[in-house]
Amino acid sequence: MSRQPDYPVEPLFVDRWSPRSFTGEPVPDAVLQSAFEAARWAPSASNAQPWRFLIARHGDQHWDRFVDLLAPRNALWASRASTLIVILSELQVERRGEVVTNVSHSFDAGAAWTNFAHQALLLGWHTHGIGGFDRVAARDRLQVPDSFAIEAMVALGRQAGRDTLHAEFHAGEIPSSRRPLEETVFAGGLGLPAFNQEKNAA
Repeated sequence: MSRQPDYPVEPLFVDRWSPRSFTGEPVPDAVLQSAFEAARWAPSASNAQPWRFLIARHGDQHWDRFVDLLAPRNALWASRASTLIVILSELQVERRGEVVTNVSHSFDAGAAWTNFAHQALLLGWHTHGIGGFDRVAARDRLQVPDSFAIEAMVALGRQAGRDTLHAEFHAGEIPSSRRPLEETVFAGGLGLPAFNQEKNAA
């Protein structure tokens, strides 16, 4: 399935999608370092950089603990990834000498994760964000302090063929579409068109 944007964008944004089929091959440190470097340069309020990343590589001493956190259905495919990543965000930030609640910690961590995903794709690796995992167990088993929110997990790997997946995932192993801008962007309030209805050719 070839996805086509309605308006001009760099191909990177359309090419990124979230497969479940992975080869499980080792990911070089240089790839991870490059992707995390891209994440490091994400914008954040007060430059707080609230994101933190915990990683396990396929087969290392941390791998089973990370896989065991996954909901059973997600473990069927994510256990074949090359790396599993837990994304955290720090709940507080220092502003003008005072420690206060960072209301944008999740928003900022999301920006970092987006940078990571796109840089990984540029290097030939795919990512899939995961919400279905045990956050309570993650806090305990990974010793995450209460000062951090546990945001998400991410599977990273080289894309494999659909035949490597459990049959129940076959139908969904295609890039998904997106709702049009007319249903997403509004002028001043929900439901008020922001643009005229003529699309510019991509």
